[in-house]
Amino acid sequence: MPESQAAAPGFSELTRERPFMHMWMSRLFGTAGTQMLMVAIGWHMYDLTGSAWDLGLVGLFQFMPALLLALYAGHIVDRHHRGRIVAVCLSVQASVALTLLVAGHLQLDSRGLLLGLSLVLGAVRAFQMPAQQALTPMLVPPIMLPRAMAFSSAGTQGAIIAGPAIGGLLFVAGISVVYGACTLLFISGGVLVARLRYAHAPPPKAPVTLQTLFAGVDFIWRRKTVLGAISLDLFAVLLGGAVALLPIYAKDILHTGPWGLGLLRGAPAVGALLTSIALTRRPIERNVGRTLLAAVAAFGVCMIVFGISQSFIVSLLALAVSGGADMVNVVIRQTLVQLETPDEMRGRVSAVNSIFIGASNQLGEFESGATAALLGPVGSVVLGGVGTVLVAVGWLWLFPSLAKRDRIVATADASASKK
Repeated sequence: MPESQAAAPGFSELTRERPFMHMWMSRLFGTAGTQMLMVAIGWHMYDLTGSAWDLGLVGLFQFMPALLLALYAGHIVDRHHRGRIVAVCLSVQASVALTLLVAGHLQLDSRGLLLGLSLVLGAVRAFQMPAQQALTPMLVPPIMLPRAMAFSSAGTQGAIIAGPAIGGLLFVAGISVVYGACTLLFISGGVLVARLRYAHAPPPKAPVTLQTLFAGVDFIWRRKTVLGAISLDLFAVLLGGAVALLPIYAKDILHTGPWGLGLLRGAPAVGALLTSIALTRRPIERNVGRTLLAAVAAFGVCMIVFGISQSFIVSLLALAVSGGADMVNVVIRQTLVQLETPDEMRGRVSAVNSIFIGASNQLGEFESGATAALLGPVGSVVLGGVGTVLVAVGWLWLFPSLAKRDRIVATADASASKK
């Protein structure tokens, strides 16, 4: 029976892929450490300066180097051992956490130090994100990749939920304890990924040129399925995100206060976690293109429901379902992009993808705030949800190759059969 018609290996087979499981555990530790570190730095900065502006600068100082270095980082990822790149990135983050621990103990912490280290974290993530994304397809057979992507997403969402919660509990013992825990998590993740062994053939040495730096952009532009999947996510997050407005909803519309804001912030992650677990057990095998578009449209509908809801329970459910729909989008999109991209290009394509993700998140928050200033929070969220649904419908026409995609591993199987 051809591989494309055979049943995908089960979850137990995936857990026996030791390099992948080591990478999964490393990513779990790294993500939890990152979430805890972000909570700690934000609290630390506000405790030092009491300035909301400085809190915004922390995010900006992390975003700018990631944006500026992304294309060069993709070039590096495609020319060096990806596991070692991730290990170095985790080691640098461990050094940042340890520096903050020592600085706090010696009372040398300052606004300038926190902003400077935020620049370092942003630069590190420019390399870490594409390296992690491009590494996963090297650790499992192509037919296992959809299940592996879903399982990776489940671990990431679990860490996103647990990291801030654990960090909050550790704050009781002092911020130094949080920085110490972050250091241990990053070191543990770095050790795991540094020990990875996989087939790696270094490409011939070549100078860094504009052509090599922009090769990922050119590749995405020429592959309409990849372009459609990435741009669909860009516009969905840009238009449909409502995270920046959640404090307004919690305080002025749903009248819940800080505890309600915490639940609203966590609801999408809970929905995403449950969906990723389901996709790990039962991956989507047919009609993946239309399923992707339907998931994005469902995300938009959830935002419309959330926007007009005045019930806290309905709002929580809408956000949870939106997180589940977004997870379907994430798993299908990331798997399609990785399978459509040859290995020698995965780093640069993943780097461009990370630019789209970062830009959509940052610009999406700005778009939400700007439209809320003009139309009010309800008008902003509802308009964004309607726009997301229209984008999903429009992509049916603009990217027919994406809409007609049936099997997620079709390209990989086809290329394999030609060898």
